[in-house]
Amino acid sequence: MTATVEQRPYGLRRQVGLSYAEAVERVRAVLKDQGFGILTEIDVKATMKAKLDAEMPPYIILGACNPPLAHRAITAEPEVGMLLPCNVVVREADGAVLVEAMDPAAAMGIVGNPAIEAVAAEAKARLTKALEALP
Repeated sequence: MTATVEQRPYGLRRQVGLSYAEAVERVRAVLKDQGFGILTEIDVKATMKAKLDAEMPPYIILGACNPPLAHRAITAEPEVGMLLPCNVVVREADGAVLVEAMDPAAAMGIVGNPAIEAVAAEAKARLTKALEALP
């Protein structure tokens, strides 16, 4: 099991020592602890089975939003809503359970607005703390 959060080109990754179902519930809890609520939930495995009759390992996308941060970002630049919410993935891969979160700094860096960069840095710090809190 990886003990730290790994920086990826456009996201953060953490392998956890939990079952998939346990990881989904723990991810919800650690996100809540960092001020994020879940706005959307996409069960990718179920969707691929229903729409394409394709089999795949468990995979869920949680659309996480921290309302104060989202408000600051949208107030600074209304178009930034296209980059929201912060997606967090819980999935099984090669017998392991991975939790991956978008890197708000990478995603919002394209905006080129210092106010947005500050919000993105805070969102990234909170997502990193959430992933670090997972077993």
